[in-house]
Amino acid sequence: MRTVSFGSSGKQQPNIIGGMMRIAERSDEEIRTLYEAYRSAGITYFDHADLYGFNVSHGGTHLCERRFARSLQLSSSEREQIVLQSKTGIVADPWHYNSSYEHIVASAEASLAALQTDYLDVLLLHRPDALVEPEEVARAFDDLESSGKVRAFGVSNHTPRQIAVLKSAVTQPLMVNQIQLSITHSAVIAQGLSSNMAAQEDSITRDGGGIVDYCRLNHITIQAWSPFQKGFQDGVFFNSKEYPALNDALDELAQEYQLSPLAIASAWITRHPAGMQVVLGTTNPERVALAAAGSDIVLTRAQWYGLIEAAGHNVP
Repeated sequence: MRTVSFGSSGKQQPNIIGGMMRIAERSDEEIRTLYEAYRSAGITYFDHADLYGFNVSHGGTHLCERRFARSLQLSSSEREQIVLQSKTGIVADPWHYNSSYEHIVASAEASLAALQTDYLDVLLLHRPDALVEPEEVARAFDDLESSGKVRAFGVSNHTPRQIAVLKSAVTQPLMVNQIQLSITHSAVIAQGLSSNMAAQEDSITRDGGGIVDYCRLNHITIQAWSPFQKGFQDGVFFNSKEYPALNDALDELAQEYQLSPLAIASAWITRHPAGMQVVLGTTNPERVALAAAGSDIVLTRAQWYGLIEAAGHNVP
C-alpha cells in the first residue's frame, strides 16, 4: 500500500481509505469481515460522518459510527493503529447546514461517544455552509483541539475561496478537502486541460477556481469520494453503456497489469501528483481487495491521459 503526505503534518497515510457510509444495516460479522479486509489490504484510515445512517429507519444520526464501534470493539492498542475521521455540519431533519460552534462541538462529542473513543484523528466540515461564521468554526476547533478531542481538521466539498474564508479565522492547518472525483466526474481536473478554450464544456470553472491546484499549493490532501460514480449518485461507470470507450480502456489496462478495472480506476486517481486518497465506499470485502490492488500501480502519462479522454473529456 503506497502512502501520501497527509496535509502539512509531515505524516504519511495510505492512498486508499475505507468509507463507512453504507455499513448501518450490515451485521456485526459483516462489518468485522469488511474491516479485516481493509486491514489486510494495508488500509488503516476509516472515514465516517455524523450523518451516515440517518436514512435507515429509526437509525438517527451517528448510526454508522455506533455500528462500527459496537461490531469491532477495538482494544486501545488497535485503536492507536488506525485513523478515525468523521464529518459534521449537515442536519438531516429538516435538511440544512450548521457550522455553528454549538453544533460542531456537540456533534464531535457525539461522534466520540458513538465510536467509543477518546479522540478523533480528523474532523471535517461536511459541506460548505452559506451562513458560516469563521470565528465560530475557529472557536469550536480551538476547544476541540485544546481538550484533546480532535487532533486535526479539514473540510469537504469546499472551493478555494470557501477555504480561504475559514482560514481568515481558523488557526489550525486544514489538512483535508474531501471532494467527489472519478475518471468521469473529473471536471476539477479536466477544466485545467481545456483552459482558455471557449467552445469546450470542460473550460467552465465549476469549483471556484482550481481546487486541485489550490490544495497542492496549500498542502491540503484531496480525498476522492464516489471514485467510481458516473456522476452525482447515478451509478458506476463500470460496464455502463454510456462509457463503452472507457470500459474498453479499463479492460485493456486491467489485462496488461493483471488486475481488475476497479484497481485501474483507483490507480487513475492515485497517479495524480497531488497525492490523493481514494475513499472506497464498498461493503464487499472482495471489492476492497480488488480496488486496493491499484494502490501500488503508477500509470504512465499516456495511460492516464488515455483514460480521461476515453471518459469523454477534452484532451486538446
